[in-house]
Amino acid sequence: MAKKKRIKIPGWLHAPISTAIRSVLSAPLIAGFDASAGATSALARMYCGHSANRKRMDRAIEHLRQAFPDWTDDHRRAVAIGSYEHLFTLGVEMAFTTRCLTEDSWPAHVRIGEVEKGLAALLSAGPTILLTGHCGNWEVLGYTMALLGFRVHALYRPLDLRPLDAWVRRTRESRGLTLVDKFGAADRLPGILAAGHPLGFVADQNAGDRGLFVPFFGRLASTYKSIGLLAMQFQAPIACGIARRIRKPGGLRYRLDVTDVIRPQDWADAPDPLFYITARYRRAIEQTVLTAPEQYLWMHRIWKSRPRHERLNRPFPPALRAKLETLPWMTSRELDRIVDQSARDARLLAAP
Repeated sequence: MAKKKRIKIPGWLHAPISTAIRSVLSAPLIAGFDASAGATSALARMYCGHSANRKRMDRAIEHLRQAFPDWTDDHRRAVAIGSYEHLFTLGVEMAFTTRCLTEDSWPAHVRIGEVEKGLAALLSAGPTILLTGHCGNWEVLGYTMALLGFRVHALYRPLDLRPLDAWVRRTRESRGLTLVDKFGAADRLPGILAAGHPLGFVADQNAGDRGLFVPFFGRLASTYKSIGLLAMQFQAPIACGIARRIRKPGGLRYRLDVTDVIRPQDWADAPDPLFYITARYRRAIEQTVLTAPEQYLWMHRIWKSRPRHERLNRPFPPALRAKLETLPWMTSRELDRIVDQSARDARLLAAP
């Protein structure tokens, strides 16, 4: 199937469109956080029921069915709607982040939860890799770490609108968070880690057919190899965390937690260190999602790419099964679930 071409916006339209978007983002500052968040939640619920969003809504519910097979259909639909409310609320929070999170005021908006293991890694000699998924507010997570004094470099995809992208860079970097353009990042990332700076990723995107396929909610998911390779090259611990929204009136409210820290000694004796690291950080992201399923973007195409054996409708590879069996947290029940799901996916791909 041919890929859809991205619509390229003419350069002369960048400035007026960027100005319009910034004007829209300033509206919540006038209306106030609680009123704006309530309005966007109502808009999100309306959008969930609109025919134009039916395909994405069905995808979100199907993904929830995969992740939580024991839930009722009503529960899955409610969480899918909550996911859209979360997405729309992120837009409101974008307008408030730089105003609420300053060196003096951030403690009123961000609660520091269980982060001891992550802070120990950051304070140790050498670089640290910071990971999160599309759960909670990844921008608040990186922004707060920068305010705490850590010179975080965060990988990001530049916005197509150049003036808007320049504004995002300027506001986010004003507090010490450095944004690293993902295009050409392969040349920059080693130097950042070599200098001892923390490097942040939102690491749950689909990595394509060439990604490393590891479990995510009982189904193989294409995952980037580069994070594990960088960790191995620089012997850098990987800290996985989340900034989870706390439902309280009165503005931006989040709690920061670290769910796992993967240290070099953890993968030193693994039969396949890269597979171990990648599978474990995917599992850590899964654990963050479990803390707030309604704050995860289930409409994303998490399981879009499929492993080669599924595409060719072949049996589950014994070598892959053996790798999964070596993971310390893997149970026979979970392994059976992964293999059974892979067989179903292979049949679906083979169906006319």
